[in-house]
Amino acid sequence: MRTVIAGGHGKIAQRLERLLAARGDRPAGLIRKPEQATALLAAGAEPLVCDLESAPVAELTKHLEGADAVVFAAGAGPGSGAARKETVDRAAAALLADAAEAAGVRRYVMVSAINVDEEPPPGTDPVFAAYLRAKAAADADLRARTALEWTILRPGMLTDAPGTGLVDLSPDAPRGEITRDDVAAVLLALLDTPATAGLTLNLVNGSTAVDAAVTRAATAG
Repeated sequence: MRTVIAGGHGKIAQRLERLLAARGDRPAGLIRKPEQATALLAAGAEPLVCDLESAPVAELTKHLEGADAVVFAAGAGPGSGAARKETVDRAAAALLADAAEAAGVRRYVMVSAINVDEEPPPGTDPVFAAYLRAKAAADADLRARTALEWTILRPGMLTDAPGTGLVDLSPDAPRGEITRDDVAAVLLALLDTPATAGLTLNLVNGSTAVDAAVTRAATAG
């Protein structure tokens, strides 16, 4: 299976790339800087240089040809201003969806953030509020696309602690922490479970094994 990951140099993306490569899949990562290619090659992924803030849809579409799935794991990152939350966290997600549709890639898994449909409370840092609104808009855009088999994954607060393999995955899982290792493991399981298409799922660490949690979510619909 060929999976193209937007934000291919990110912490979650590289974990997912290693998982995919370890089982013989063909992961590819979209990166903005050519010097990031070394890290992707070390993870077993094909580096694809494409700036999602400036590339036309036709350029991105060429990178997606022959792919079985795409994963949006890009983000403007800490230290970026509100404007880049719009150009990366919202617009780049929509660009990837446009390109997936043009390339005939139906499966799209979005890495979002927990509870972004809620309006940021008063006093929220303006840049973080812009991030939350951008993620909510990207999710809404994806939900409206009937040509894609999308799943939206909304992790809680991310940590770099070792993965536990135990999660709470459901539309209403409460706020909490989740390791990046476990996010990557859940993404892998979602890619393997087409029945999760059409679902928006919160993710935090919990007490259910990853595969069982994904199966339960797919069954619950």
